Amino acid sequence: MQMTTQAVVIGTRNIEEEDRLLTLLSRDLGVIHAYAKGANRMKSRLAPTTELLCYSSFVLFKNKDRYTVDHADSLNLFFGLRQDVEKLSLATYFAELTATVAPQSEGAEDFLRLLLNTLFLLEKGKRSADFLKPVFELRALTLAGYMPNLVACRSCGRYEAGPMTLLLTDGELLCAECLAQDEPDTWKRVPLPEGVLAAMRHILYSPLERLFQFGLSQEGLRSLGSVTERYLLEQTEKNYATLDFYKSLR
Repeated sequence: MQMTTQAVVIGTRNIEEEDRLLTLLSRDLGVIHAYAKGANRMKSRLAPTTELLCYSSFVLFKNKDRYTVDHADSLNLFFGLRQDVEKLSLATYFAELTATVAPQSEGAEDFLRLLLNTLFLLEKGKRSADFLKPVFELRALTLAGYMPNLVACRSCGRYEAGPMTLLLTDGELLCAECLAQDEPDTWKRVPLPEGVLAAMRHILYSPLERLFQFGLSQEGLRSLGSVTERYLLEQTEKNYATLDFYKSLR
């Protein structure tokens, strides 16, 4: 069966010398694996469109549960990301995270839009890496079903009650008064400054068109980035080699 789908390459692995096994985030199919025969040949028509982070329109053949790339037309190669090692390393982390949490073999329109918008803003320098990393992490987790409940304190139900604390395992809030009574595991909680909590609520609940439209000080962004990263690692229970490499460059 032949089909056409728009997808971003979020993973590649060489098969012998000439072929590639691609991990694709497809608009219609979610995360799938596709075999690209001859893609490693210098003159292959598939070579540029099957590189990591390339966004292309793929013509695929499906045989049982296996996909093979017949043809691909580039839609955005994100060439600018490849000219900056820090941007490229962060984008590669986004790809690994997407491959981990995005749905398999079902539509992933929202994931694809999130990834494309984030890569575009990163490539063009319209938003800083310190801004985009926590936004992508928290929104991707939300789409994947790991959305924390940041509406109110889980015990007393207050929306605003002074300093709030995020419980990393449960994904819920506790106000200062309830925290003193609850005493959860110290290592599994993180305080949320007021501005950081407001930013997290924006990331969770705003439509995609407004997702990147908020401001936070550099100190606030550092705090936000620390919180979202800790929440991500706790929820997915995985270490990301691409994240470690990105952090080694900072």
